[in-house]
Amino acid sequence: GDISLPGADFAEDFTIKDEVFAEPGTVMALNSTGELVPCVDPYEKRVVGVVAGAGSHRTGIIMDKQEKSAVRRQPIALVGKVFCKVDASYGSIEVGDLLTSSATHGHAMKVSNPNRAFGSVLGKAMAPQGKGLGLIPILISLQ
Repeated sequence: GDISLPGADFAEDFTIKDEVFAEPGTVMALNSTGELVPCVDPYEKRVVGVVAGAGSHRTGIIMDKQEKSAVRRQPIALVGKVFCKVDASYGSIEVGDLLTSSATHGHAMKVSNPNRAFGSVLGKAMAPQGKGLGLIPILISLQ
């Protein structure tokens, strides 16, 4: 028979920098030591994904779960549907817009410069955000 999972994304546990608070929906990137931190730069090429579990979407699969890990780890959505923090002050977000990291701590924004976007695209908006900060569903697909 078919496999059915109630969750909406495919995630993997990553090590989170100790002093970092990363709630579900936060856009995360690798730092120079391989730990994850919230994005703070627009068009961040080290973007990895979004902390899973925000809104009504729950993770379907979590890979690399290490129950007895000595470091703090969190599931990061890599593929599928996930709620993501966005900032529309850089441009109104419409359904289907490509998203990348923004200068707003842990938030995504609409891609407005396609030449800078290669390697930093996080996914595609599945709901609009006309202005300001919000939490919207996205189809995550790193590019």
